[in-house]
Amino acid sequence: MVKLSVNAIDAGYGAVHVLSGVSLEVREGETVALLGTNGNGKSTLMKCIMGLTPVTRGSIVLEDDEERIDLTSKSTQEIVALGIALVPEGRRLFPKLTVHENLLLGAFRAGARAGMQRNLDRCYAAFPVLRERSGQLAYSMSGGQQQMLAIARAVMSSPRILLVDEPSVGLSPMLVKQTMDMIGTLKHELGLTVLMAEQNFHETSRIADRGYVLVHGQIAFEGKNLQELLHSDLVKQHYLGA
Repeated sequence: MVKLSVNAIDAGYGAVHVLSGVSLEVREGETVALLGTNGNGKSTLMKCIMGLTPVTRGSIVLEDDEERIDLTSKSTQEIVALGIALVPEGRRLFPKLTVHENLLLGAFRAGARAGMQRNLDRCYAAFPVLRERSGQLAYSMSGGQQQMLAIARAVMSSPRILLVDEPSVGLSPMLVKQTMDMIGTLKHELGLTVLMAEQNFHETSRIADRGYVLVHGQIAFEGKNLQELLHSDLVKQHYLGA
């Protein structure tokens, strides 16, 4: 069994304190939503998990059966090698490489190379437009197509845990729905565990099992199931217009 635990972490950038005492956990097979409006620390938390932003206090632990691995002492490359992949906010593609080249770079870790062709076939099956545009430069694609490519590139690393940061940013409502549907489909087909940072609660709630609300760098509410989230006064106030 795999579990990701964030334990009372603090983090920030220089003198700017962003996260304070944040704790959450993501258990195997779950899709957990991390809700919060812009500037509340969602992306910082994702970067902390991936080793891109240092943690100043607390710990982030990956539990794999009987083994406990402290991710705060690992490099980003080591974290990816453990089967954790990030779909970053803003996609962060290689703009002057083709779709196909971006996907192959997603499989750079040793543990993903043996399954490269299988994962490539899965990605092209999930996102047929990527197969059609496999020779197109990434920067010339639409925002929705770039988001598909960013998700597919993460899948190419054969992750067990997928972190998805703000997948709805810059997309039309129809594309947001399609993107959420595909994340849900990939989660079930590939047996993924998903932590998704979002501010679009309506779409996130369709695929999430439970979630947390992050306000000013702290966990303001934990919904142990989707119904608790739906009935939270905090969620109603900030996301449901109540």
